[in-house]
This record gives sequence, C-alpha cells and structure tokens, in this order.
Amino acid sequence: MKVYHGSYTEIDTIDLSLCKTGKDFGQGFYVTKLREQAEAFAHKKGGKKAKDGFVTEYDFDEFFFENGNEIKVLRFDDYNDEWLDFVVLNRKNKSRKQAHDYDIVEGPVADDRIAEDVDKYLEGVISREFFLSELIRNPSHQICCCTLQSLQALSQAKGKIDISIYDIGENVVQSLMTDYDLNELEATDKYYTSNIYAQLADESTELYKKSWQEIYELLKQELK
Repeated sequence: MKVYHGSYTEIDTIDLSLCKTGKDFGQGFYVTKLREQAEAFAHKKGGKKAKDGFVTEYDFDEFFFENGNEIKVLRFDDYNDEWLDFVVLNRKNKSRKQAHDYDIVEGPVADDRIAEDVDKYLEGVISREFFLSELIRNPSHQICCCTLQSLQALSQAKGKIDISIYDIGENVVQSLMTDYDLNELEATDKYYTSNIYAQLADESTELYKKSWQEIYELLKQELK
C-alpha cells in the first residue's frame, strides 16, 4: 500500500538514529496511509523551519504484516486501553533504549490535542475512563518502523533508476531463495544488507544498468 512521511524536507535516506524518542510507538520512522495527515504534518514541520514542507511517498509491503515469527508486529485497530497503555509507555521513555521489542507498530495517532490529554492523564488530572470516552474518532493512522529490519518493508520509487533496482531485486531475491534454501525474508535481508546492493543504490556506480544476472553473480562472489 502507499504510505507517506511528512517532514520539512524530502527524505533520501532513513536514519533511525536521527528519529526522536518519546513518541507514540517509540523511536522509529513514521509513515501513514493517509496523505492528508502527512501533508498536515509536513506543513506544521515546514512552518517551524520557514519552509513549505515535503511529503515523501513510499510503498509499504504488507507481506511484513503477515510474518509474526520473523518480524514482530503490533497492530491497534482503534483507541482503546491497550493503545493508551502502549502510548504512555513510549511517551514516558526518553532514552535511546526502546521500551518494547516490536519491529513494526501500527495504530491511530495521539495528535496534539490527544497528546495534551495523555499528559493530563499521566499527571492524574483526568481519569483513564474520561480520557478514552473523550477521544474524537477522526480518521488517523500511523506505522512506526522501529528496527533496521523493518525498513525493508518500505521502498521509495522516484523514477527509472529505482524501477530498475526494484526489478533486479525481485529476481535476485528469488534466486537466493532457490540457490541458498532461504525463505523470502532471509533472502530479502541478505540482499538489502549486502555491499553489492549499497553500490547498486549509488547512481554514480551505474550498476543499475547491468542485468540482474550480472548483479547476482557479483553478490554470490561477495557471499563467498
């Protein structure tokens, strides 16, 4: 599915170490399937930098939602007690050590108004029951990619080069599965963490102009 990230600038490379702590689902890279939500966030973040803001578009591979044994996923369908407990856990945690061990977390957003009520709840000003009863169920959505492994679920397509890389990747992953007896997630991880992929993603190397068979032979040499 298409997902979006709103910021004051376009995101070329995702660096989890630059992501802030104390957010709803912990430190991670956040995207949403609601473009208008990303646009609003981009406008807000851009305004603080005296810029227009920018929305970066990604494809999120929902295959990663289906592999709980290898990618640990937590999903909230709506605001509820479990969601509140999880948000409180993460908003209270300001350290770089994650308060949970999930790779991907999906659920609704604690926007500015809701965040204020979360703070009031933490301070004991309002009760849990009052907080949950007062939530306005406006459409909201976010996915937090919390680990390097989870970032494999995101792909950003800008043009011809990226399409070539995507086509190469599909064929290479399938070959890795066959030749090395790997499952899809293992093969994907081996490919996207390789030096060959890093070179392939660097436009200046022009490796993207080679056939996938040539890239695969280079990868096999690296794996030796």
